[in-house]
Formats: sequence, C-alpha cells, structure tokens
Amino acid sequence: MRRDFTFIDLFAGIGGTRLGFEATGSRCVFSSEWNKYAQETYEANFGEKPHGDITKIPSEQIPDHDILVAGFPCQPFSIAGVSKKNSLNKPHGFMDETQGTLFFELARVIRDKRPKAFLLENVKNLRNHDQGRTFRVILDTLQKDLGYTVFYQIIDAKAVVPQHRERIFIVGFREPTLFSFPNIKDKKPKLRDIMEKKVESRYTLTEHLWTYLQNYAEKHRLKGNGFGFGLADLDGISRTLSARYYKDGSEILVPNGGRPRRLTPRECARLMGFPDSFKIVVSDTQAYKQFGNSVVVPVVRSVALAMVKVMSDFDE
Repeated sequence: MRRDFTFIDLFAGIGGTRLGFEATGSRCVFSSEWNKYAQETYEANFGEKPHGDITKIPSEQIPDHDILVAGFPCQPFSIAGVSKKNSLNKPHGFMDETQGTLFFELARVIRDKRPKAFLLENVKNLRNHDQGRTFRVILDTLQKDLGYTVFYQIIDAKAVVPQHRERIFIVGFREPTLFSFPNIKDKKPKLRDIMEKKVESRYTLTEHLWTYLQNYAEKHRLKGNGFGFGLADLDGISRTLSARYYKDGSEILVPNGGRPRRLTPRECARLMGFPDSFKIVVSDTQAYKQFGNSVVVPVVRSVALAMVKVMSDFDE
C-alpha cells in the first residue's frame, strides 16, 4: 500500500486529525488554526505553528496536496449550538456569519487545489440541521458543484474509547470510486482504563458546586426533564466530552468516595484516544476546551487507513 500521500490540516485544532493521518504514513504539508491556545498545543507537539485564519489565506499560498482534512467548526450545527443561538435570537447554520460560512472556505480550497480526496468531520446533528437543508447544501456543493464522489457515515467512538461520541465523517474522492467506511472492532473499553493513579485534590468538586449540581438535577427531575450531572460508571463508558467541560465538569463526573471529581486533562486526552506522549502545555481550562473540541484519534486513523487503501489501489 502506498503510504506517502500528502495532506493539509484545516481547522486543525490541536492536531488530532493529523495524528490519525500520520499513522497511515501520510505527511502534513500545511496546517491552519486561528485559536492561539490551540496553536500553542499544536506547535508543542508537531514543531510547527499553524497558519491563522483560513479566510485570510489565498488558495495559491496553500501547497498542492493529495488529501484535505478538516474538522470545520460545528457550533452552528450542534444541538447545543443551535439551542443557544435560538435563545439569543441569533442565526445558525449557514446563516451564522462567523462560523457557518466556513464550510465554503473548504469548498474554495477544494475547488482551487483539486485534492484527490478529502475528509470532513462534524457533529452528528449536521445531517438534521434545518430539517436536512444544511446537509443537502453541503452535499450538493461537494458533489454537483465540485464534482467529487461523496460518502458519509455517523460513527460512535465508543468501540475504541470509553465515551459515547457520535460524529459524522464525510469522505470525498475526485475520481469516481467505491469506498466503504471501516468496521471498527469493539474493544469494549472501560472508563477505569484511562484513569490516572494519583489525582490532585483540586479536581474534586467543591462542596458548593456539588450541592448546586445535585439541586439543579433534582429541580429538572421534578419537571420531568433529563438534565443533570452524569456520574460515570467506571466499568462502562462516559457521556460525550464537550468544550464546556471546564465550567463544572457535570457531563462526566468520576466517583471519588464522597464528592466526585472532574477528569484531569490527561484523562480527557486519553478519552479522546491521544497517546500519553502528547504534550499538554496550556492551562486546564484551555486543555478541557481543546480536547472537548477535538476528534477521537483512533477513529480518524481507521477512516484514514480506509481512504489511503482506496487511493493506493486507484493509483496502481
């Protein structure tokens, strides 16, 4: 199998997608990420600082490449993001002036650079946003306007990490081809497998916060709502880690013989499938945001391997 494909890493975050593709032997030739804290983490781990805002980078400044990979911003399409914007009477999806239109930046680069393939990742709700109209525009742009053969699938990472995390993966090829998403073997991961042996007391919830979360959950239970904290089963899997985890850790609380605790940043890294060699160089708050916004590395690696195999066969 050919393993020397080149790729570019757009909306790169902290490089989770890059790790997945590098595991196939592919080589990154360009990266772009506007968040300065994510740039710090990326540079610490890959030895290069990503270029900034993709909207300000002309296509001619982007190197030629075989594969474009991008986890384009998902807040305009996520259930939480849509609910928040609705409550603030703000537009969402493609009407979101700052983030929703960033998909079209990807379309611009694909149009101008014509890579052999691409992988786009987003939240599961992208398929249903605006009664499916948003996703239809995306598919029409990729298939009809740009002429790529497109495949997509929602994958739950719980087979490889102890976390229920569903994301949609959109794969496209410049030439007509057949592609099947990988059948990811269920390793039956358990949350206790990622736990650190010694954890500082500062990760234990304060009495005040723990009381607040219990009262909040009870209030919604009486209303018949399902809102509330998630006390994790160490022999099972957790809820989805989100970028808001730094606020109170409520979606994933670890039993701790009394007041529960948050996951540590390293445990969050493991929950996303990052190796322990991955450097965490930012504050806990930023680390929680970064891992909550990232991809599950082993899932990306599996999809990347399937893509590279198809592309290698095509090149022969």
